[in-house]
Amino acid sequence: MNNNDSEATLALVFPCSGGGDAGEISDLAARKLSREKIASMFCLAGIGANIDSFVAVANEAEKILVINGCPLRCASKTLERSKINNFKSFIVTDLGLQKGSIQINDKNLDLICNKAKATLVDQ
Repeated sequence: MNNNDSEATLALVFPCSGGGDAGEISDLAARKLSREKIASMFCLAGIGANIDSFVAVANEAEKILVINGCPLRCASKTLERSKINNFKSFIVTDLGLQKGSIQINDKNLDLICNKAKATLVDQ
């Protein structure tokens, strides 16, 4: 994360980034939110590896959004294993997208990004 004041106040976003299409589009949505300065994409692998500095940054964040690709909720469970529980999350497949047949396109990416923005507003 950048130490720039404007980015320091952004919500952290942790996408699924799994091996399937639900993970791919979750990752792409998080990158788009980061480019648009809606949230700052952060490293889920660093949390999973229990790297102290990564966990500390997440624990200090004012807002955290987790984009899970499917009902397994791997991204959420990764944060929970590191005792990070102050986050909002949603599941891509709950938005009417079916794992294994998700088209990676602007329409579906916008669907996920709009859900992410609405979830952040509710936090």
